[in-house]
Amino acid sequence: MPPPQEPAIRRRVPLLLALLLTATAACTTSSDRSEDPARPGATGVDDHLFPALGNGGYDVAHYSLTLDYAPDDNALTGTAVITARATQDLSRFSLDLAGLRVRHAAVDGSEARFSRWEKKLTLTPARPIGKGETFKTTVRYGGTPRVFTAGDGGEEGWIETDDGVAALGEPTGSMTWFPGNHHPSDKATYDIDVTVPSDYTAVSNGTLRETRQRGKRTTFRWHNPEPMASYVASVVTGVFDISTSTTDDGLPLYTAVDPDEADGPVDVPDLVPEVIEWATDRFGPYPFSSAGAVVDHLPDLGYALETQTKPYFQEAPDTTLVVHELAHQWFGNSVTPRAWQDMWLNEGFATYAEWLWDEEHGHRTAQETFDSFYDGTHEESEGIWDFPAADPPTATRVSDAPVYGRGAMTLHQLREAVGDRTFFGILRAWTREHRHGNADTEQFIALCEKKSGRDLSDLFETWLFSAEKPDVD
Repeated sequence: MPPPQEPAIRRRVPLLLALLLTATAACTTSSDRSEDPARPGATGVDDHLFPALGNGGYDVAHYSLTLDYAPDDNALTGTAVITARATQDLSRFSLDLAGLRVRHAAVDGSEARFSRWEKKLTLTPARPIGKGETFKTTVRYGGTPRVFTAGDGGEEGWIETDDGVAALGEPTGSMTWFPGNHHPSDKATYDIDVTVPSDYTAVSNGTLRETRQRGKRTTFRWHNPEPMASYVASVVTGVFDISTSTTDDGLPLYTAVDPDEADGPVDVPDLVPEVIEWATDRFGPYPFSSAGAVVDHLPDLGYALETQTKPYFQEAPDTTLVVHELAHQWFGNSVTPRAWQDMWLNEGFATYAEWLWDEEHGHRTAQETFDSFYDGTHEESEGIWDFPAADPPTATRVSDAPVYGRGAMTLHQLREAVGDRTFFGILRAWTREHRHGNADTEQFIALCEKKSGRDLSDLFETWLFSAEKPDVD
């Protein structure tokens, strides 16, 4: 026997549909209705090497991070306040965050619903956010941060040392210790407060504004007023010998050296201002309001990193490594690639800075170094013909030999083609025109052709975009 209400339901459907269409039309034509209704922000920024990295729908202006770290338990408690501007009408948006437990989230002071999926934290605010609005997101979180291990065995993220931790973020490790938009195309300013036991020092980017002790714990307050990509944000804790001074131009310097690395091949606090002065003469004004370095004792890490304002060295460095990481303050930190594919704009330039330093300090000329890469006798030349410098095939290869060696060789060929005067003019124009911003390979080529007045397409096709070993005269 059929349900007695079925005919009544059928009769109501046309009437309900008509009412719904009428209401929808009224809402659409209302003067206060946005033509672009709120929708979720994208969970990616179209970086083909890292398709899941970064997030769409907003642009971050500032991170305020308040961190409390307990070394004995490797436990981190954090609050991130993220100031951003919506680039679309947002119904919800996502942040990159790997691991850690989110305890509470709010947008503009009102509690926001949140969910986790893989390395994304998705927040739904109490009301949609309009395009062009500035909004503040607060996330409280904690736990034991993760360490990422790459295919080659290298580590990034929140890495324990023998007496503390080093938070290193290239290319994605920064998401292990704070939520954010962790693609280099979205740079922001930072305030980072770190509380640790009072026998520890906590070093971060920028200038130390205050040190405050309460009982057995001390808070270090760091301020980084220039835009920074998250992969060069850092926190390093441990026991350090601290050196502070200023350059002749008044630039504040802060250098932290682990006592176990005090007898290294160079005096890092003395070398840093010397390299900065040298690089300033060649690349243009130093781009940040402070400088320095961190020399840690973590020899098994296997790499240094150009963390902004204070490069991180896993052990006592030699002069060449200091030159390389400080050159990144111009090439990579101030002028940051728009996408990871353009990593050669970081590493090729920093590698060529090494060649220039050697040439000007009585060692091999840049041409001699170029020749040793070309004929395979240089200790870092293995694998440089594996793929084009400007086109790493996978995310795991963005830091492979072609990006460094072939990138530097491209710059040397450019210098030979246009002459020193034009070449160094190009470098200074590059760091000036894109200071604190993002740029890509096409923009660099366009600048080279503009400054030289020449068609350089064959040069860049041969040295930058082709994997084949070219002939040289």
